[in-house]
Amino acid sequence: MKKFKVIIVDDERSAREEIRRALLPYPDYEVIGEARNADEAEALIHAHRPDLLFLDIRMPERSGFDLLAALPDVPEVIFTTAFDQYAVQAFDNNALDYLMKPIRVERFAQAMEKHGKKMQENNTTGKQLFIKDGEQCYFIKLKDIYLVESADNYARLHFNDKKALIRASLHQLEEKLDPDIFFRINRTQLINTQYITHIQPTTGGRFTIHLYNMTLEISSRQSVKFRQWNKP
Repeated sequence: MKKFKVIIVDDERSAREEIRRALLPYPDYEVIGEARNADEAEALIHAHRPDLLFLDIRMPERSGFDLLAALPDVPEVIFTTAFDQYAVQAFDNNALDYLMKPIRVERFAQAMEKHGKKMQENNTTGKQLFIKDGEQCYFIKLKDIYLVESADNYARLHFNDKKALIRASLHQLEEKLDPDIFFRINRTQLINTQYITHIQPTTGGRFTIHLYNMTLEISSRQSVKFRQWNKP
């Protein structure tokens, strides 16, 4: 049976050892790395693509939130911290779980149960991003994004009746997103075609699309590409 790969990120060695000990009764989980800070963690995550991250929030230089915001694809995360003021922020934005230090055995067991259930449900949930937009933080499944718009040096993501800014260009996001699902309709907008409800031809060979709860125009150049892309 394939084991779930785990990375532990905490600037305190004793805290990392505490999580290692807590994981001993869970043979399906393998700790493949530890990191003392966000820089070390980022390198490990890119190299090993873990299934689960135990992540301290407050660390020197960059916080756990800053680390997640820098990742192109975010694994499932269980936050571990001594500062309970982060709890609401973490849970309001779809964190898998949040453990207070020192970690109680029963709470650790609940968190692991959540992860196990999520893995069973979710071969289908797909990749996710972590967005830090001002004081708000979001875990966003890529499949839930229906529109991406250029906004100067940022991109605005529309998802689940919400909006958030990410410091990335439309081109950078286009490279991350599945080209079989996402399509660039003009210079400033990228859409999730699974949310299209209606396509209407207009003058000059262009198309108007009805997407989610809005109507958008495909440029002349992209309309030609869309006609080819949309062929059965």
